[in-house]
Amino acid sequence: MTARILVVEDEDIMRITVLDHLRSQGWETDDAVNGSRALELVRGNHYELILSDIRMPGLDGETLLTQIKKLSPRTEVVMMTAHGSTDDAVRCLKKGAADYILKPFDLDDLSFRINRILEMQAIKARCVSLEHCCGQRQPIIGSSSQMQKVLALVGRVAASDASVLIRGESGTGKELVAAAIHYESRRADKPYVRINCAAIPAGLMESELFGHEKGAFTGADKTVVGKFELADQGTILLDEIGDMPLDLQVKLLRVLQEKEIERVGGRVPIPVDVRVLCATSKDLAVEVEKGSFRADLFYRIQVVPIEIPPLRQRDGDISELTDFFLKEFGRERGLEFNLAQEARQALEKYAYPGNVRELRNLLERASVLSPASTIQLWELPIEIRKGREEPTPKSERIADAVAAAEKQCIRRALEKTGGNKTGAAAILGISRKNLWEKLKTYGL
Repeated sequence: MTARILVVEDEDIMRITVLDHLRSQGWETDDAVNGSRALELVRGNHYELILSDIRMPGLDGETLLTQIKKLSPRTEVVMMTAHGSTDDAVRCLKKGAADYILKPFDLDDLSFRINRILEMQAIKARCVSLEHCCGQRQPIIGSSSQMQKVLALVGRVAASDASVLIRGESGTGKELVAAAIHYESRRADKPYVRINCAAIPAGLMESELFGHEKGAFTGADKTVVGKFELADQGTILLDEIGDMPLDLQVKLLRVLQEKEIERVGGRVPIPVDVRVLCATSKDLAVEVEKGSFRADLFYRIQVVPIEIPPLRQRDGDISELTDFFLKEFGRERGLEFNLAQEARQALEKYAYPGNVRELRNLLERASVLSPASTIQLWELPIEIRKGREEPTPKSERIADAVAAAEKQCIRRALEKTGGNKTGAAAILGISRKNLWEKLKTYGL
């Protein structure tokens, strides 16, 4: 993406000369004849860099710098100054200016300084992505027709900036799909920020998303930039968006429509250019009917829906994923793991209520505990060895048959809800406490 630069200069000849040079270098440029006009442009646009004179009539460059840093902390500012005002330039550096250049200056020197600053911005953006995604970017494994359809859809939506809603059971790989969309998009070299809406207390989520000003609440001893500002020009993933409180859903809808945020305690809107991806294990259409999710937000984020199939519906992918994970664990331990045929067959028959995450975890456990490089059937968990169905009870007593049938019903309910016990209890028509007691009784 081409960098956008704002030139603030009251002298017409100087301003036009700098603008012509920057445009010849391929940068998008805007200009302002004074500080007040510059602030208007900053409120409505995003600039990677602002080149500003220090001494201007009305709003001077030093005051302008302070305002810019409040409105757009990640925008860099280079001050232009005459020889006699270098003290002013030094004060600006202390207030957050990236550099200053003495008039009259060489235009090639100006280009060199701008390129250096933009390169540092790119490095900072990559650092943000690495902080949030280190160890998370993995290939999407799956040759089944179900997963190939998903991957084809990922390739098509990546080219646009459309909002995407990724839905699937827990452990199906929603975050991997979101990462694939970002890294195949035109924003791939910009920040990729993830936030789990279910993991943050409701009282802290607004500050986490939008940031807060110093003194906005007790303990806010400094201004903090939120995730949306960190993701500016890039992509943000709102994972488990179905757990977002209703009051925040209203504010998120405004951000998506207006493309601007307000920090907690702030009064000035801050423009942001962020692609929003959402993921959830809930059926948001059902949540809308319940009144726990806003219908207008649902339609806004579901421009393109992507449904991730559960592992039990992905024909042939279990064996492919198994080989991939065993190679991964083998590299970590300097070994070459493989499966006995009976163990592989048992893995392929299991239903995986926890999906790919469950498969990975049980293979890691088996690779750690196995005394040899070949993992045998007896080394797998008992639920894998038994398969999906319970054996027919040997006893002819009605109580035993009822218990076996009840156990099957509970297991199937847990499979349908991806292991969610509250949802399973609702399907079974019993209380969550009652379900817990039955799980303990049956050793599930």
